[in-house]
Amino acid sequence: MNFAQAKQRFLEHIELGLGRSVRTVENYDRYLTYFAHTADIKNIADITIPAVHQFRLRISREKGIKKVTQNYYLVALRMFLKFLESQGEVCLSPSSIDLAKTGMREIDVITTSELKRILDTQPKESLNDIRDTAIIQTLFSTGMRVSELVSLQRDLDLREKEVTVRGKGEKVRTVFFSDIAIQAIRDYRSRRQDMEQALFVGKKGTSLTTRSVERIVAKRARQAGIAKKVTPHVLRHMFATTLLSNGADIRAVQEMLGHAHIATTQIYTHVSNKRLRDMHRSFHGLQNPKTRGPEI
Repeated sequence: MNFAQAKQRFLEHIELGLGRSVRTVENYDRYLTYFAHTADIKNIADITIPAVHQFRLRISREKGIKKVTQNYYLVALRMFLKFLESQGEVCLSPSSIDLAKTGMREIDVITTSELKRILDTQPKESLNDIRDTAIIQTLFSTGMRVSELVSLQRDLDLREKEVTVRGKGEKVRTVFFSDIAIQAIRDYRSRRQDMEQALFVGKKGTSLTTRSVERIVAKRARQAGIAKKVTPHVLRHMFATTLLSNGADIRAVQEMLGHAHIATTQIYTHVSNKRLRDMHRSFHGLQNPKTRGPEI
């Protein structure tokens, strides 16, 4: 079978049959197209173990991309082959596609004191400053993804201190607002004079983009005197690690984050465990560290 035709059938399947987002379909299209171009694949029969091996060597050496990113290509290829198998096509077995081994995923975090400085920073009382405070408080309070934040509507009902959002894979979940976040949103809404339906808007009265929110978070971090790169996702990370460090059940945190798999949430336990370990090393013991004798 022709590769291009098979790829088109696969993309239609994951969009219509699996209900994946347009962005996900575009990503799979890009990964498979690059694979076919790089490995010179014209037909399904051209996808062989040697061809996949050479492709992996090329993206590793020539592109120099991280192993995690290399796996995106391999996952797309494996799903493509699974689809062909389900359609009765003769092709390379999906099980022959091994993913690159990666170490523990690095989580971007800031310290608790840095987080507090960001949350407590109150610049001038302009409408945009009030909006930015509401955005920061909402991100940390709810653990929302930035894409979920920009989709919030102005008529958001916060009387129950919780709302339903639609996240990755069109999955619906409930997120919870702190009293501070609710008050910040109310302050912002009460001062707006535009008619835009989005909860958070820019200077021209149009809904903020994810990129705009990223710039807002980075700006607020700079105002708080923090040199590290701080993104909306860092606030989501801090939402998770703060809950886990304070004893929250990991399954509950998984639900609040909207993770499909518990393994994704478990990444945050390593971050919180590291903090506890560092604290233990710093403060545990009967003697003052300066006078402590040799370790046994």
